[in-house]
Amino acid sequence: MQEIFQIINMAFTVYTFALIIYIFMSWFPGARESAFGEVLTKICEPYLEVFRKFIPPLGMIDLSPIVAIIVLKFAQGGLQQLYWMLI
Repeated sequence: MQEIFQIINMAFTVYTFALIIYIFMSWFPGARESAFGEVLTKICEPYLEVFRKFIPPLGMIDLSPIVAIIVLKFAQGGLQQLYWMLI
């Protein structure tokens, strides 16, 4: 049981880093058009689109990725609390 929670926790962490890398790639022209960028787009964009529906950009700044990462961290924390309650 502990291994399953560790794997899920690691998946949350890896996905968070993937989101951060995807966000930083927007600063570099053509980075999202690379093979790595296209893979990250397929992984990250469906999750980010949910938040973009509710949070409009403020000028040139898109705050939806920040909210998406915060929600992901809350979910990860909730999973950790569940794990400790089950032990």
